[in-house]
Amino acid sequence: MALRVLQKWHGAGNDFVVEVSEQGAVAWWTPEAVRALCERHTGVGADGLLVASLGSDVTMQLVNADGSTAAMSGNGIRCLVAAVRRATGATWDSLDVETAVGRRTVTYEGDEDGGWGSVDMGPVTRAPAPEGSLGFADVGNPHVVVRDHEEWTDQWREHVAADLSAAVGGANVEFVRVVSRRRVVLSVIERGVGWTRACGTGSCASAAVLRELGEVDDDVTIVNPGGELMVHLNGAHARLSGPVQFVANVEWLGE
Repeated sequence: MALRVLQKWHGAGNDFVVEVSEQGAVAWWTPEAVRALCERHTGVGADGLLVASLGSDVTMQLVNADGSTAAMSGNGIRCLVAAVRRATGATWDSLDVETAVGRRTVTYEGDEDGGWGSVDMGPVTRAPAPEGSLGFADVGNPHVVVRDHEEWTDQWREHVAADLSAAVGGANVEFVRVVSRRRVVLSVIERGVGWTRACGTGSCASAAVLRELGEVDDDVTIVNPGGELMVHLNGAHARLSGPVQFVANVEWLGE
């Protein structure tokens, strides 16, 4: 048995368990262990596990709740930076993090219990939209953006998401409703997770697709079910800003 000392954080309701380690620990976290950790009834409950490995660089590795890996999370990287600062007692307000899609600089304003973070998400890459969607965009992970309809049930949205995700070989699917040129309401089904309270990369992807359609400006508030995220578009690049909140310290005893 091994005792893992973890933290739980959320960004606009998108919740993660974070391990801060000087040695790295992803190899220890088998898919089965991550699924047990993230299970909401018999585990801690989370949308995913983040491992921050400390060294000459800080690296981020992300595993979804179903045990699959993911390259990037806009909410997750803010939670990871806040967890690193809490674990190390540091006072810096900016940290470079190596991710699977390159180095990302995260600024953080707050204390050990939470605050506000902002991250340059890099370029939003566009590709042909699958039939029935508004567009396809990649922000380190793939997204299909769909115009939402009030008469749709969640069951129908799940059906739409399954078809569109399969059409592109797997993707997160965002359902969007444009309120104004600076405000969009979003709900999301993430691959490897399901319905989530917020999606940072999905917010960036949705803003980029809608701007290309001429429906929103460069600065957009994306209203996720768990809270508001701010997206600033500068050409093909996106910056994501939003809250992060400490939830609890966790001791996890695993095999």
